[in-house]
Amino acid sequence: MELRGKQKRFLRSKAHHLQPIFQIGKGGISGPMITQIGEALEKRELIKVSLLQNTDEIATDVAHILTEEVHCQVVQIIGRVLVLYRPSSKEKYQRISKEVKAI
Repeated sequence: MELRGKQKRFLRSKAHHLQPIFQIGKGGISGPMITQIGEALEKRELIKVSLLQNTDEIATDVAHILTEEVHCQVVQIIGRVLVLYRPSSKEKYQRISKEVKAI
């Protein structure tokens, strides 16, 4: 399901206060990191990932890889920070996704 403008705005406002919980550095994006990002999205639904200065990765490329691998949606990319969203499959973690559906 593609996010509508209002939903993206809501998610951006929610993500504004978040700190990036993953940092992609020199090693680039790896299999274990992709798994961890998937697990974090399952619990939090909305996370930030930052690209460090020493990485060769490009934010849009990383966004593309993550949307393919983790089946998440990129809410926005600001410089070297990606905001990712994926509704949790577990009822107890579905705080944000319930609000998004209501919009």
